[in-house]
Amino acid sequence: MNKEIDEIIKNSESLIEMLQKIQKIDGYLYFERLFYLSEKLDMSLEDIYSTATFYNGFSFNMKGKYQINICLGTVCYVKGSKELSEEISKILNIKDGECTKDGKFSLDTTRCLGCCSMAPVMKINDDIYGFVKKEQVKEILAKYN
Repeated sequence: MNKEIDEIIKNSESLIEMLQKIQKIDGYLYFERLFYLSEKLDMSLEDIYSTATFYNGFSFNMKGKYQINICLGTVCYVKGSKELSEEISKILNIKDGECTKDGKFSLDTTRCLGCCSMAPVMKINDDIYGFVKKEQVKEILAKYN
């Protein structure tokens, strides 16, 4: 584990680049890796954490094989995306930011997926689903089983 971090430090120009590479290893920022990075860079863990929490591209929670993103931007929200998120939570028994016990699905809400004309929108990995109704959620998730 530490050899990977040493390589990342040696081949990176910025803390953000290091964090991106570290996140790529596990799919999220694993505390022990950040602690080791803090020691190696002689930088406080608080400074590293502050940087990572400022950018929404970083996660401190494990991600599933299928990463579900629900847009909660204004248009999607008005058209029912909150209900979609609640339905997914109910079906998969996870909350926003969590991963299923089997590691298959994770759920994250986001402010915009850039598909306002198709609101409400959900994304599973690279697949975009527009005009989604609560009743369609179970059928969409079944495609990934």
